[in-house]
Amino acid sequence: MVKNLDWQEVKQALQGYSSVTLLTGVGIAALSYFVFCSYDLLGRRYTGHKLPATQIYSLTFVCYAFNLNLGAWLGGIALRYRLYSRLGLEVGTITRILSISLITNWVGYMILAGAVFSLRLIELPGDWKIGVTTLQMIGIAMLVVAAAYLLACRFAKKRDWTIRGHEIVLPSLKLALMQATLGAANWSLMAALIYILLPEEAFYPSILGILLISSIAGVVTHIPAGLGVLEAIFIGLLQHQIPPGNLVAALIGYRAIYFLLPLAIACIVYLVLEKRAKTMRAGSGQVTGLRAQDESA
Repeated sequence: MVKNLDWQEVKQALQGYSSVTLLTGVGIAALSYFVFCSYDLLGRRYTGHKLPATQIYSLTFVCYAFNLNLGAWLGGIALRYRLYSRLGLEVGTITRILSISLITNWVGYMILAGAVFSLRLIELPGDWKIGVTTLQMIGIAMLVVAAAYLLACRFAKKRDWTIRGHEIVLPSLKLALMQATLGAANWSLMAALIYILLPEEAFYPSILGILLISSIAGVVTHIPAGLGVLEAIFIGLLQHQIPPGNLVAALIGYRAIYFLLPLAIACIVYLVLEKRAKTMRAGSGQVTGLRAQDESA
């Protein structure tokens, strides 16, 4: 497909985007990042730590941008532990924040994917190994799992477990519903960004479903940013519905707006966070030294 692609057509499609479309795309991306960063506000409510929202948003923004571009282990896990621990949180608390964030993301995913797949809103090519009926059954199973989680949060009598020395507590139904809402909103916004970059004949529920399929495929293949995976699935499913040049241009625009631009900003924010942490450690060391001198005197 790529070998036969008319790159002049792609170039023309990219040049055809109006400033309004691009600014709208940036706005959608910013809103999506804001929603994702709010996952950790749920984590604050869940764990009861006292970090201010501004610190949480800046930290989570950096982690999300790094997560998308460099992989979940570096951005989603290792960097989160590093930055939160520098702000004084214990490992157990960080683990619980991370667990709430992950569940929020995937509960929202299962609700949306379950709805799109079970309602057969995606048109699959005849040569796909997974047929429409199989995809529909997968969608129903996802809805069942999501519903089971919400019901467990409401009715479960045993609400805490200890895993590798870390206590995991089942959240309240209210918190679980907030998880489902934020998770679904974030995935919907990501699909909306691709949708506005495509021609008018694009069908939003189909775009959402294809994004959800490509995202899980990217996780399974362990390729950072799902590079090439997202593009292959979108092209494979939409090449007969949308002109290839417009489709590739939309995916390039999506990569630039949702991945590269936030990563550039996140690098700057990360340097600021590291500088602040270094200053705080230096100040803490000076205070400790003065206390030691007072005690010896």
